[in-house]
Amino acid sequence: MRLTLMNRLALAVTPALFLALLVPANAQYSAPPNTGNTFKDTSMLKPPAGAKVAIFTFEDLECPACARAFPMVQGAIEHYKIPLIRHDFPLKMHLWSFDAAVNARYLQDKVSPKTAEEYRGAVFASQTAIASKEDLRNFTQRWFQSHKITMPFVVDPQGTLAKEVQADYALGERIGLNQTPTIWVVTPKNWIQVTDPTQLFQTIDTALAQTSTSSTAANSKLRHPATPQK
Repeated sequence: MRLTLMNRLALAVTPALFLALLVPANAQYSAPPNTGNTFKDTSMLKPPAGAKVAIFTFEDLECPACARAFPMVQGAIEHYKIPLIRHDFPLKMHLWSFDAAVNARYLQDKVSPKTAEEYRGAVFASQTAIASKEDLRNFTQRWFQSHKITMPFVVDPQGTLAKEVQADYALGERIGLNQTPTIWVVTPKNWIQVTDPTQLFQTIDTALAQTSTSSTAANSKLRHPATPQK
């Protein structure tokens, strides 16, 4: 039986690499397939300079789905050693999400990014016990005390951190977000929306394979330049 070109490709490469070859550059793709959202502007969905692959995400600290996704995202960045570009998108229907995001940014700026990550994780884990802004403040005070951190009476007196959260929200509106979490795996050439966080590792494998294939092809062209026409 004659093999088509597609069949020969499937036999020649790994499943992740085969999938990567099917992903068009600068086009929408999702994991699982055909589950992605439609966005207005995705020009900012790129990894930081020098990174081949990154996770780009918007989250709401009061969102149960974000709480479920959080440990999977953390596990992925630790496993693959890739950057995480996180943005806050506190939904207006949620009572204390905005304040929690401001608290996390205070810790990131005044203590350390690692401590801020621990706080976010603790808030996610305690979501069901936080029903109001007062509950959040009491939880945050206890958390600060348990980590031997002095909590200021006013976390953001100048409103600087609140403006940062608002800027993130505005960016999400520019993109056209309609849900949290919204998670993408991004490369310099394309992005993949991950609507099922359990497929995050597989999606990163695909993206890494794609970037590896692109680099190999570019290096091959450098080693074998086209013969100039006479």
